[in-house]
Amino acid sequence: MAINWFPLLLSHLLFLSFPISVSSLQNLYEVDVHSLMPSNVCSSPKDTKPRLRVVDRYGPCSSLPQQQSFSHEQILSNDQLRVDSIQGHISAVSGRNNSDPLASSKITAQYGGSFGVASYIVSIGIGTPSKTLTVVFDTGSDVTWIQCEPCQRYCYPQLEPIFDPSQSSTFANVSCNSDPCKVVGYDCFESSCLYGVRYGDGSYTVGYYAEDTLTIAPDVISNFRFGCGQNNNGTFGGIAGLLGLGPASESFISQTSYKYNRIFAYCLPALSSSTGYLNFGTDSNLPNTQRTPIPKSPSSPFYYYLNMTGLSVAGKSLKIESKVFSKAGTIIDSGTVITRLPPDAYKALRSEFRKRMKQYKMAPSISLFDTCYDFTGLDSVLIPSVGVQFLNNVTLDLDPNGILYVLDISQVCLAFASNRKRTDLGIFGNVQQRTFNVVYDVPNGEIGFSPEAC
Repeated sequence: MAINWFPLLLSHLLFLSFPISVSSLQNLYEVDVHSLMPSNVCSSPKDTKPRLRVVDRYGPCSSLPQQQSFSHEQILSNDQLRVDSIQGHISAVSGRNNSDPLASSKITAQYGGSFGVASYIVSIGIGTPSKTLTVVFDTGSDVTWIQCEPCQRYCYPQLEPIFDPSQSSTFANVSCNSDPCKVVGYDCFESSCLYGVRYGDGSYTVGYYAEDTLTIAPDVISNFRFGCGQNNNGTFGGIAGLLGLGPASESFISQTSYKYNRIFAYCLPALSSSTGYLNFGTDSNLPNTQRTPIPKSPSSPFYYYLNMTGLSVAGKSLKIESKVFSKAGTIIDSGTVITRLPPDAYKALRSEFRKRMKQYKMAPSISLFDTCYDFTGLDSVLIPSVGVQFLNNVTLDLDPNGILYVLDISQVCLAFASNRKRTDLGIFGNVQQRTFNVVYDVPNGEIGFSPEAC
């Protein structure tokens, strides 16, 4: 099949977590320093519930090839690319060149971020008979896509065989004149709809917009629309594609609203050597959930917004004016690694955290981080608790894995970063979400958090 190439932006990224053992004191965590370094052994809890198993893409629980490794600098650099993209600093034109298959197009670009080098993955089935494929899931993306045969120009290596539409009895191209085609780009080839996704790190996927049977065990979903990519390149590293969980009309959540009522939840594991879950439908709710509203944002309907209202350290609420958070707004994103705070809020957090950690030797700054410590030779350390506050008196006391980012035992950093400007959008990242059951209840306009869920 021939194909016409074009653009569209959306995104992804995540981070390798670390094992950590703690005992809880009043507003402090006693952390075993020797448990900070990653484990090479997968520990997966027994779970009989019908939900998708979430694993770190490069952790020992992943079935993906582990030959490719990434430095912390690469992970953090790609995270900043994603943030810049989400905040609108990367345009559809940036990074193009004459060999770019997305460089000429009739399609209006849609914006997204860096796909990244670290992400959480699940397994889904496509086609009839169903073919199992490993994909990243992303709340900051809407279009689901996979690699498809025949690869017209380039397909990158992936874990499972590339999906062959000719082998599925339920596969069909989406019509060029259909409303879904207009949403994803409205470009055509021989009456079939074309799609394209470009990520902030230069990764891209282009091909036909199609529909087929999607299996989310044990559920089977007919006529699910997705991108069937025949020219794909970038930092995808063995995965077959992406499951888009954003709020827009072509996302998985919107397409399956008749079945799951636009409700889903996930738990990102505390450790790269353990597993979490992704669940859909009303049983995603837990009884001890704190709920905060999702404010409407007509200008940016592609993300899930939150009203962040404050921060605390060791149980002490920081003196931060509410307008500091409301000025730019905040989204929650499964694909951004490190939470981005308004500059004034970050300065207050950094100041109080350093005050509580003054007994420990500081280490050099690196990349996004300017508050790091050298724990060499120590058996345990006391880490102050960090609370993130949202509207409706919701306070999330973060797991220690959501407070620290460990580059090395001699460089353990506060896992937050400052935005460049006060008007930059804040982002509640995936490191801070670890171990919470994060439930997106779209019909009721709420996001809920339950601690210690995985």
